[in-house]
Amino acid sequence: MPYSDIFKDHLANPRNAGELPDANAIAEETNPVCGDRLRLSLRIKDERIEAGRFLAYGCAPTLACGSALAEMLEGSTVEEARALTRQEVIDAIGGLSSRKQHAAALAIEALRKALDEVADR
Repeated sequence: MPYSDIFKDHLANPRNAGELPDANAIAEETNPVCGDRLRLSLRIKDERIEAGRFLAYGCAPTLACGSALAEMLEGSTVEEARALTRQEVIDAIGGLSSRKQHAAALAIEALRKALDEVADR
C-alpha cells in the first residue's frame, strides 16, 4: 500500500513536533517489538486540550501518526480525546498497511496514558 499525500506531508512538515514546556500531562510509550517510541505532551485547562506536542523515534508511520494525533487534539475536550480511536488516526493520515498500524496504536496508547495522568491528580 503506497503512502498517501497527506502521510507524506506529515513526514515533510510534522505538526506540533517537539517539547511543550508548560505541559501538565506527559506520556511516553514504546512498542516492545520494533522499538518505536512516541512521547506526547499536553497542556490541559478546564477539560480542554489547549496544546499538544509529540516526539517520535522509529519508523515513518510513527512520526506521521504522532503528527496527526497532536494536530487532532488541539482544541478538543478531554472527553473527545478519550474517544479517539486508532482508526481515526489512520484515517487522518490517509491510511496505513496492516503491518504498520502499530504506529497508530502507539499514538493512542500514549494519549490514553497522558489523559490518565491528568485524571489521577
